[in-house]
Amino acid sequence: MSQIAKISAAAAAVLLLAACQTPASYQPRGPQSSTGYTDQQLAQNRWRVTFTGNSVTKRETVENYLLQRSAEVALKAGYRWFVFDTRDTEAQTTYQSDFAGWPGWHGRGRYWHSWPYGGWGAGGMEITRPITSYEASAEIVLLTDEQAKAEARVLQAQDVLDHLGPLVHPTEPSAPKP
Repeated sequence: MSQIAKISAAAAAVLLLAACQTPASYQPRGPQSSTGYTDQQLAQNRWRVTFTGNSVTKRETVENYLLQRSAEVALKAGYRWFVFDTRDTEAQTTYQSDFAGWPGWHGRGRYWHSWPYGGWGAGGMEITRPITSYEASAEIVLLTDEQAKAEARVLQAQDVLDHLGPLVHPTEPSAPKP
């Protein structure tokens, strides 16, 4: 098999595997999973909430899942209102190269590196592509009805669930309003 045929076959295999991957599900992050949500109570009315997606989960989806989980945490804790104290979305980008090697080289066929560009001339010895995943995190403060009246950035938890619910759980009906 020619060198170019090997490179083409390797590239096709990588693209096929990437196409089979599905976005991260809205579920708790388990011990065997690197995707999903977590929440941790920091004080009586303060929580840290995160959602981690995989390489095919869009940034907007990750941020919607964080907002959804924040609203669920507020309601579960007995609060109707919450506000983000801090919020951030981080992108984690790695670069995967399918390196076919030099003619006559019998080394490994794939390797990972941290530089964004590959290739050794017009022969196309290497195909490099970025792989990006997102993690959104926030600290939320849960507010009483009285506290919510004085806060301009307040979000009503049930309202968030009503608006985002169909995006997060497309086959489930939205929760009834209180």
